[in-house]
Amino acid sequence: MFLLRRPTEDQMRRYVAERADAPLTYPEAGASRGATAPPGYLRNFAGTRLGTGQATFRRAVDAVRRWAMYDMPWTRILWPDTPIEPGRTTGLLVRHYGFWSIHACRIVYVIDEAEGPVRRFGFGYGTVADHPERGEERFTVEWRAQDDVVHYELFSFSRPAVPLSILGFPLARGLQKRFARESLRAMRRAVEPASG
Repeated sequence: MFLLRRPTEDQMRRYVAERADAPLTYPEAGASRGATAPPGYLRNFAGTRLGTGQATFRRAVDAVRRWAMYDMPWTRILWPDTPIEPGRTTGLLVRHYGFWSIHACRIVYVIDEAEGPVRRFGFGYGTVADHPERGEERFTVEWRAQDDVVHYELFSFSRPAVPLSILGFPLARGLQKRFARESLRAMRRAVEPASG
């Protein structure tokens, strides 16, 4: 949904609630677990090293649980206390160039591998009704015993779902790339050890 003014909290809650049971808008649910986009979709990928050690990994898991990857001035997750559980529907408020938009997505799967030489946590969520794109996005943090490194990764596949997205494709693609870059920075900030 596109708006000329910032929506109220009630409008945003109503918008997301109305889509709580809406079906996903694409048939490839769960395909973001890998790193290859299904045929007909564009791939977006970004990753960064967050640091080393189990303490960093725990902070990274906590950051994903509170949706810290969206901590940037032009995006707001609706709402950061939304539990990371399959079937949960959430929304995203985006401030564009002179207008606002709200997009609803549903968590499709959760990755929670807490044992072994590689530990991972994250989730994938997909588009539901009225989203201008079709597709899925995955956010994961990973710790490897071999090198003690903690890594954050974002992967998505998408394609335009409405005529406005087709017409505004260069802008939409630019926003996806910008989000990926800024998401890396947001996660690096979120896992920095507290000073003092």
